[in-house]
Amino acid sequence: MSELLEVPQGALRLARYPVRAREQLRAWDAADELLLAELASVDPASETVVLNDEFGALTVALAAREGARVHQLTDSFISHCATRANLAANAIASERVVLLSALDPLPERIDLVVVRVPKATVLLAEQLRALRPHLHPATVVIGAAMTRHLHTAALDVFTELIGPTRTSLATRKARLVFAAVETPPTPPVGRWPVTWRAVTPWFGDRGPVVVAHAGVFAADRLDAGTALLLDALARDPAPLPPGAAVVDLACGTGVVGAHVALADPVAHLVFVDESFAAVASAEATWRATFGSDRPARFVVGDGLDTVQHGDPLAAGSIDRVIVNPPFHSGHALTDAIAWDMFVQSRRVLRPGGDLWVVGNRHLGYHVKLKRVFGNAAVVASNPQFVVLRSTRLAGTVQPRRQVRR
Repeated sequence: MSELLEVPQGALRLARYPVRAREQLRAWDAADELLLAELASVDPASETVVLNDEFGALTVALAAREGARVHQLTDSFISHCATRANLAANAIASERVVLLSALDPLPERIDLVVVRVPKATVLLAEQLRALRPHLHPATVVIGAAMTRHLHTAALDVFTELIGPTRTSLATRKARLVFAAVETPPTPPVGRWPVTWRAVTPWFGDRGPVVVAHAGVFAADRLDAGTALLLDALARDPAPLPPGAAVVDLACGTGVVGAHVALADPVAHLVFVDESFAAVASAEATWRATFGSDRPARFVVGDGLDTVQHGDPLAAGSIDRVIVNPPFHSGHALTDAIAWDMFVQSRRVLRPGGDLWVVGNRHLGYHVKLKRVFGNAAVVASNPQFVVLRSTRLAGTVQPRRQVRR
């Protein structure tokens, strides 16, 4: 569902991505509107980089100006998809926007940096550290966030890596951040990526070597839900068929898929995440654990359906999918992502293949899994988490999708 955003740069039709029936959330918030009002007089020819624009509202508005060329830098493939869709919806030439991840080269000289302050301060720090060599004394650095999400730690990062920082008064519960580029300092050396070894009952201290980039879920430790999932997988009495195809969906650091591969030397692993940094981390974890001889596939995509490069996974081609679904989109809580992943997993699983899910007990994933697969067994649980297993049965009817058009 698209809605009209009216800002000094023009009236724009914007929608979240993916488009869902009965969507209750907009593709922008008051912090985006506050930023665009502040940027109304900025020269459109400025070499501009926009950070963490969730659904492209900032990028599309700035690109709407004649002569504009905007670089959107984000860790989210879904944000890239949203920006492309919203550019097309407003008949704005896609050539005005360059979509970047943290793995891509930056413009040599940047005149304007527009920042939606992310939840993860470590991600903000790595982004600003990468940008810092491309800034000059006249570069304008301006950020925004909803007031409840703007913490002192983020302001300290601006001050440390850019220069003296101040904030605006709150307007409609949003606030601007202004950082003046100071020369020097030389930004301190970053600590990312980090490397550590996963120690679990499955392999003890012979577990995978994990390599993680900033902002990836559980980047420097094994979280409790994943530990429970790995223990349940290690106790699974039903072996995979020889040469089984296994998907580590929402793979994060790739620690789960790496464990599966250590246990089964002939399994074929596919790592999927919508985070560019997560897929890069999973690939680095794989190389650190197995070297360059054992192949695996690494996919940036919106779940299992829309991928950055190559083809989506074919229906009926996978023996097992393992996932810890995210239950938020940005700061908004939602079960739509998990539902999508369950439906997509059913599509790619062969009859007899299974989906393993770990999640907080209160999320009630067993209800959704029974709707999608017709079955859901509790494999393991503790007071906080539950591990569920659903099997793709032959001859069952595909359930109607309720939330995506």
